[in-house]
Parts: sequence; structure tokens; C-alpha cells
Amino acid sequence: MEEISVKFFRILFLSVFILISHQTVAITPSKQQIEQFKKLPKAQQEALAKRYGIDLNTLDGNTKGDKKDEEKDSSIRPRDQKNLLEEETEEDKYKPKLEELKPFGYELFAGEPTTFIPSELAAIPDTYLLGIGDMVKINLYGKTNEEHEVQIDREGRLAIPNLSPIHVIGLSFKELKALISKKIAEEMIGVQAFVSMGELNPMRIMVVGEAYKPGSYTVSPLATVTHALFVSGGVSDNGSLRKIQVKRAGELVTTFDLYDLLLFGDSSDDVVLKPGDVVFIPPAAKKIKVKGEVNRQAIFELKDSDSLDSVLAMSGGFKANANKSKVVVSRYNGDGKRITLNYNFTQNTSYKPQNGDEISVNAASTRFQNTVTVVGAVTSPGHYEWHQGKTLKDVFSAPREDLLSIADFGYSLIIREVNFKGDIDILQFSLQDIFDGKSGDIALSSNDTIVVFSRYQLKEEEEQLLDDLAYNKEQLKLRENVKLWEQFERDEFLKYIGLKDDELFELEEEEVKLITSIGALFEEPEEIEEDDYAVFSRQKLLAPIVAKLQRQATPTEPAKLFAVNGQVKFPGVYPLAKQANFQKAVQAAGGFLEAAYLEQVELTRVIYNDGKQVEHIQFNGLDELTSPTHALTSKDTVNIFPRPNWQDRLQVKVVGEVRFPGIYTIKRGETLESLLTRVGGLSEFAHKDAAIFTRESIKRKETSQIQRLTQELRRDIITNTFQKSATANTSMPYEDMDKILRDLSKVEALGRLVIDLDKRATKTIQLEDGDALYIPAMQDSVSVIGEVNLAATHLFDAGKSVDDYIKASGGLKQKADDERIYIIKANGSVVLPGSGSWFAVSNYANQLAPGDTIVVPLDAQHMDQLTLWSTATQILSQIGLAAASLATLNKD
Repeated sequence: MEEISVKFFRILFLSVFILISHQTVAITPSKQQIEQFKKLPKAQQEALAKRYGIDLNTLDGNTKGDKKDEEKDSSIRPRDQKNLLEEETEEDKYKPKLEELKPFGYELFAGEPTTFIPSELAAIPDTYLLGIGDMVKINLYGKTNEEHEVQIDREGRLAIPNLSPIHVIGLSFKELKALISKKIAEEMIGVQAFVSMGELNPMRIMVVGEAYKPGSYTVSPLATVTHALFVSGGVSDNGSLRKIQVKRAGELVTTFDLYDLLLFGDSSDDVVLKPGDVVFIPPAAKKIKVKGEVNRQAIFELKDSDSLDSVLAMSGGFKANANKSKVVVSRYNGDGKRITLNYNFTQNTSYKPQNGDEISVNAASTRFQNTVTVVGAVTSPGHYEWHQGKTLKDVFSAPREDLLSIADFGYSLIIREVNFKGDIDILQFSLQDIFDGKSGDIALSSNDTIVVFSRYQLKEEEEQLLDDLAYNKEQLKLRENVKLWEQFERDEFLKYIGLKDDELFELEEEEVKLITSIGALFEEPEEIEEDDYAVFSRQKLLAPIVAKLQRQATPTEPAKLFAVNGQVKFPGVYPLAKQANFQKAVQAAGGFLEAAYLEQVELTRVIYNDGKQVEHIQFNGLDELTSPTHALTSKDTVNIFPRPNWQDRLQVKVVGEVRFPGIYTIKRGETLESLLTRVGGLSEFAHKDAAIFTRESIKRKETSQIQRLTQELRRDIITNTFQKSATANTSMPYEDMDKILRDLSKVEALGRLVIDLDKRATKTIQLEDGDALYIPAMQDSVSVIGEVNLAATHLFDAGKSVDDYIKASGGLKQKADDERIYIIKANGSVVLPGSGSWFAVSNYANQLAPGDTIVVPLDAQHMDQLTLWSTATQILSQIGLAAASLATLNKD
């Protein structure tokens, strides 16, 4: 059904398109077709319209009669029609939109003229003057109960049944009630009267001048000036709202200022009209624009008596953020030229509103004044009042309540602006020293920002401490303060520093790339994601400060930064504070590590004279801490070296057939022979020829070789594919080869070092941290793997040769490379049958032993002569066999 509807409307749109393009075609869509179209979802309507290039507005206009269009258009005020006709183009959507000021008060009465008559049920005021045709209701009660409804005749008389007529024209409603009550009491003894008004006779008035639809209107006798405005459609754009005149018999009765009603609710001048009254609306002579930070932006009409106060009353007064001291007034001078004047509206001013003035009230600066901002590991971050003489102790009057448990009491910063450009200086302090009285309190300046860091660098460590301390609801609530950084503090802090998030991200990205490229030369460090850092860590809080200092650097004023490297808790780049020295550098870096060697510290300084020179200053760190003599300068680097021959605990692992397997702590220079003595030697079941020795440094080297091999193979595959595209149908598909390469790149290196425990070489092998020795149990089998019909493991028989074991495995496959068969000895070395060693030095020649593995490789000729495949196969075989052996040992 849906497909039929779509097809139907495609035909419908095509017909409409022809109709619009060629006016000679008389076919028009029926109302039923249009109604069905409207029932479609809006998205489908737009899609069909876009597909056939149909304007929905045009289609909608063609489906309605011209008469109906005219009626609809006539109900829209001219100024509203102008807005409707101004269609927004695609380009206009991206243009800055200026708020258009509208004349004040005109919309209240805007609309079509109506026969507006107040409700007949409304209370009739006592001051209402009776008119010819009005109906009077008289209820008699007492000796007789009667109800009469009598109309005032053309002579102005009221004829009450059973009573003589009375003349009432010109009387007020109050006087009528008194007159009738008196007459009933005099002429009908024992009868009283209740008098009320019935239907009132409409009257004719004139509305002329700048009305929307001037003319003669029939209104209720209770109608006022505002009623006259409603029935005439309001005031035209050129009409005056402040000088509406009511004339009666050619005489001016009153002048009504509509602003009194709109602005102050004063309707005292909204007089009740009488038959024949004329409401005259003159043109507005003077106008003034008020825009900006006022409560009511609009175009107002001026009177000669208006002053600044009355203009401000019209605009509703200033907003809280208005800059009243720098108000801009644009006006025409006597020569007809536009000039600009500045006024201070906070003081007595000589400003006098004039016709054509445009008052612009700009917003005041959103920058906080007399404020101190606290961010970081505090319980209540945010803005605080500043006054002359305020100090850090005033801000942190109760350290245990004001600071989070994760706060670093040794390193905090004050960021202080030094000029109008927003350049900053850094003051470094220790909260612990201030609270203990070791250093003096610090006087704060207006707009200072205090940054308190966490003593943890990683979020995991920080959250663990918070979890351990969160025993009650109050402490749990403190944890929520940590999240305030991501919600409020970070944006406010970056705004104060003058950076955007994208600028900060670019800076951090460049630093990470640099570190990665240097680290690639050594052991690649474990990558730490940005989200892994603690919320108030140095990594996160210092990044915008460092970026700001780099941006404000000049050739004469280098960036105020220094670096701390080596044996400290948080090595890195730090802001250079005033009076910075070695002690402050150590506090910034979180203190020394256990391995720090303080008797000789090096300070590297870059000096720019005629050229760049590097100076190395060495001093005793302990003496420098007690008696500082070296002040830090920009771009200094403090290097804290480790103690000579210092190593963390060195450990090796021994698993398998030894008397005492386990993890052993070693000293530098200790040999494998010494380790074998400490483990009590090998057990009687040990297969020492199959010993596996792994080393972390070799593992890293093998990993690099595997990655390099993978890249070389990939390059050779691509080259070979282009060179032999004619025979591509006989080669392995690139997708399959790419999968093999990906699998090869994922192989985890073992770092095996081939050793022979029977030789005296164990005396020369010095152990390293992370070494592992695996001694498997005695084996009595030989394995055959690779391109044989059935890879299997056979019992060792000293009388069998390599060919015998291959035959026992079903013989070679068609793609086997029988010229490259090799043996992986139990100790990891590789030999070729009938020849010397290939990969490693060996005296086994072609002799088989228990635990050996015979490998039949794949003939590389079947893979487009990529001979490196054989190398890859051998690497995978060796690693696979060693991994299997280790898995067996670990399981045991």
C-alpha cells in the first residue's frame, strides 16, 4: 500500500510541476489528492518535493482559491506581511542575525477591525449616562410583585406601567435608581422597586487619523478609547500612542497617553465615549531607539516632557550586567550628520532625549573582580571574595576540612596576572611549610588563582585512596568534589589561562609524539591514556599553565619553565616560579625516589650569548637543600642521578627439575653456575639438554626482528604481485598472505638463549633481572612436524635416522622442501642432517637425541619464490616449540 501511495504522489508531483512550469496546462491537483498528500509523514513530503524540485509553499498556494488567499492576507498586518515575505535562504542561516527593534505597544491592538462590544453582563457603573433606546428593568415587590422592562423613547422619557412618564435622558444610572424609587414610593404605597439596566442601545463613534482602519464604528455605550482602538484594528506604524485625542462636538475632551496604561497600568484617561465622539490618532512626531542590556529593547515614542528617567522607565531599566558608565548615544546633529556621544549614566548627566536618538547599552565585563579562585584538590572549589590583606591562611583556615585527603601539601601554585595582556607569573608554595610556620604566609592579590595538586599521578591510585577512606556519607560526598573539575573548574580555569581545549589538545599531542619517538630507541614505555591520569594530577593541571607560559614567551623574555629529570616521583616540565631554587624544583617533582644520589646533582643551563652554549653545574644536593646557592632560570634542567651501581631488587626464576625451584634474588655479576648451586642442582629426572633459558632483553630484540621481518615480507609480496600480475591466478591471494603476516606480527617472542648446561659456559653467563631458567623432565621421544602426511611424536630409537622418523610419519607431502629439512635440538639449537650447524653452534651433527624435533619446511617455490617464507616458518616453529615446553612446565 505504501508503494502505491508513493507512486501516486510521484505522478501528482510531476503533474504539479508541469502545471507550474507551463501555465497553459489547465490540470490542477484535486482536493482529495492534496489531503492524501498531507497525510504522508513530513519527511516523506520533503523527500518527494526535493526529488521533483517542487516548492511546498507554491504547491500549497496553488491548492487554495484566490479569494481565500486574499482573505488570509488581509488579516495580516503590513509589518507582519513583510516578515513573512522575507524568506530565509540557505546562506542567511549562517549569517549573524541582528535583533530587529520593533515599535513598542503597537502589537497590543494589532489585528482586523472587529465589532467589539463589552459583555452585556458587565456591571453598569453608577456614572453611566442614560441614552435613547436603553432598556431599564424594574422589579416591584411588596403589596404587588411585578417585573417591567421599559425602553427610553426618542423624547427621553421612561413610561412605567400604571405610572406617569418621567423624563430621564441625561441622568446617570445612580440618579435614575433614586428617581424611580422615589416615584414608586409616592404613587404606589407599600411597594418598593429594584432597578437595573437591560440591553443598552449601541452608539456610533468615529476613529480617524493614523488608525489601521479609520472609519465610523458602532460600539457599546460603555466603550472607552481603548475599545475604539480595538474595533479599528489599532494604530498604524506611523501613528502616535501618546497623543490620542477624544473630541466631542469639536471640542477637545481629553488626550490619552497609552504608555501610561502599557507601562504603569494607569487607565484614568481612558474615558468612556459618548455618541458622536471622535477618536483622533495623530502621527508620531518623535521616536527614540533603546537597545542592548536593558529589560525592554524597542523603539519608543517621545514627548517634549520626556527625560532620561522616563526613557529608562520605558525600557524597563538596566539589566544587572549593563555597563552604565559607558553608554553610547547616536544622534543627528544640526547639519543632519550622524554623530556618536558617550554618557555616564551612573552620575548626573546632561543627556536630553532627542528625536532619532539611538541609545546602546553595552554589557559590562564578565570578568570577576575582587575575587580569588581556588581549583584542584579542595573540598569547595570556586570563587571567593578578595579584600586587601587576604592571605592563604584566610582561604585555608581549616586545612583538614578545606583540603581533600589526596592533596599534595608540598607543592601548590598561585597564578597571578601581571598586565593587561593577561600574562601570568607563578608563585610556588608549600602548604605544609605555611601551616608549620617554616615559611611566611602569602598575601593574595585580586584575581589570583590558587592551584592545589593531588599527590597521585594516576586516577587508579587516587580512587583507591578515596575508596579506602570513604567510610560514611560525608566522606562519600567529598569524593563527588573530585568530579567538579570536569564540570566547572576546567572550563573556568582554561578561560582564566586564556586557552581553548583544542589548543591544549594540540600541545599535548605534540609532546606525546616527541616522547614516543625518543622512547622508541629504548624500551617502549607503557602508554598511559589521558583519562588514566588523576583529575588533579600534575599532568592535567599543569598542561594549560605550561601552554600559557610558552605562548607569552618573547625573544627577550624566554618561557618561564624548567625541567626535572631522573630519580624524582614526577619528572617533567614545570612553571618557573619567582625565587625558584633547587628545593622548590624537588617539591614540584614530588620529592626524591629511593635511588636518588644527592651527593652529586647536575644543573644544565642554556646560555644565549653570541651562540647557544650549554653549561653543566654540579653541586651537592644535600647542601643545596639547607643553604640554597643556585637560583633557577628559564629552561634550566635539574638532573637527579641514581646511586652508583644502584639496582632495584634483581630477581630470576627457576622452574622445573631442580631441588629448590622458585624466585631468587641475585646480585649484580652473579653467574648461572652460582644460581644452579643455590637451587641445589638438578634432580635425577632433569633433562638438562632440553633446558630453556629466557631473557627480557633478548625478548625485546626478537620482537623487533619479527616486526621488521613482517614489514619486509609485506613489501616483497606487493612487489612480487606487480611484477608477476600475469600469473596472479596461480599465486596465493593477497588477502590470505596479509592474514598470515598479521598472524606473524602477533607472535609473542620468548627471548630464548641457547645454553648447554654440560659446558663450562655457565660460569660466564651473568644473570640479569627477569631471567628465567626452565628445566623440563627427561623426554624419550622425537617429534616430526611440518610438511609430512601425519605430524606425530615417536619414541626415541637410537638406531633410527631422520628418514626413518619421516617415513614413520607418512612421508613427505608434495609441497615439502626435502633439501631444507632441519632438526631443532632439545636445547634450542638447529642443525641440518648430514652437515654442520645452521643457526647455532652445535657438535650434534646429524645425530638425534631424545626431545629433538624434525622440521620439514614448506617449499617456498610454491609461493611465487618468496624465500623469506621459510625463515618465517622456522621462527614460528622454534617459538612454538619453546612455548609448548614452557606451558607444560608452568602447568606442572
